[in-house]
Amino acid sequence: MDRRTNPAAGTDPLLQLTDAPILPTGPSATRHLTHPQDLALRGIPVMCSACCARRDWLLINHGRNVWVICRCGNQWLEPEITRADFDALIFFPDGTVYPSIDQALAALGFDGTFAGTYLD
Repeated sequence: MDRRTNPAAGTDPLLQLTDAPILPTGPSATRHLTHPQDLALRGIPVMCSACCARRDWLLINHGRNVWVICRCGNQWLEPEITRADFDALIFFPDGTVYPSIDQALAALGFDGTFAGTYLD
């Protein structure tokens, strides 16, 4: 149900709950987190091997794996970041659900469009 087809949902809290997106959960869920600050693993700052960026990351968690993605579009699997580490970083999930990883990367500006810039 969508607010465009149900105008009463804008004022009724119960109808708003039925219209809210269902966030992916469970071990097969894919979640994302923007991390604008520096990221240090075991005391060593993370740096993009393609453009030498040192901050403004996108972290994507799927299962036990966490990938780090730079604004230039470079991405890598980071075995030093566990699912528990990811969960500790994600205080308030933004609730946005994207149909695919590629659409999430484009919408969040991590597809190479903003290569060489920091957005903060």
